[in-house]
Amino acid sequence: MLISDVNKVKIGNYEIGGNNRFTLIAGPCVMESLEIMDEIAGKVKEICDRLGINYIFKASFDKANRSSIYSYRGPGIEEGMKMLKAIKDKYNIPVITDVHEAWQCEKVAEVADVLQIPAFLCRQTDLLIAAANTGKAINIKKGQFLAPWDMKNIVIKFEESNNKNIMLCERGSTFGYNNMVVDMRGLLEMRKFGYPVVFDVTHAVQKPGGLGTATSGDREYVYPLLRAGLAVGVDAIFAEVHPNPIEAKSDGPNMLYLKDLEEILKVAIQIDNIVKGR
Repeated sequence: MLISDVNKVKIGNYEIGGNNRFTLIAGPCVMESLEIMDEIAGKVKEICDRLGINYIFKASFDKANRSSIYSYRGPGIEEGMKMLKAIKDKYNIPVITDVHEAWQCEKVAEVADVLQIPAFLCRQTDLLIAAANTGKAINIKKGQFLAPWDMKNIVIKFEESNNKNIMLCERGSTFGYNNMVVDMRGLLEMRKFGYPVVFDVTHAVQKPGGLGTATSGDREYVYPLLRAGLAVGVDAIFAEVHPNPIEAKSDGPNMLYLKDLEEILKVAIQIDNIVKGR
């Protein structure tokens, strides 16, 4: 399927898909504090405005699948939605966050422009239907355990729930123990379903459970994978960024340094322009 043939997803004033420039979905892994969220959102929006990139702010109010019971999970849904709304209103940008249980969808949809289905939960039918029923755009992460073509069944669940405002997200596949790998063919396979494809370049370099009680990863491979995904022709890039990933409360080893983002995006634009004929 050609890039131009993919259905476009409308999010606020943005259109994702077709020959549009890639959209950036970026933010911290988890909501650590409003101050850090504000710093990241403000800086990334400034960069994206300067470069002409549509930007969606991402942060999770609850990391329900942490390796250890002692790991920081987030502020919870009540405080998390207040924090997310503050960022959305201050910077006038769309926002996205994860949902883990069906009952969360309606409440999250009051604030979020996009609901995200975590990879481990992508086959949970009740969760998918509840998300679809909000009428919001949905970013569905492909499970680490699924073949790209198996996403067809998930797509049908949304279509049968009368929500075609969906995006399919690659975040790597399990490769033996404590390792992930990305098959670039999967990006093209998922495009065949006719929906925009998102490439999560930071979770794709995870080493799940690699630190024993936490996930480790290989930040050095994020930038090469980002370039490769854009060369294939993805519609959006998902990347977690932080002013100081070493001190981040979740997924630090995989996250990009905020200070490096602008130079990375300048190259990303060049690749995207070539692939989409600009």
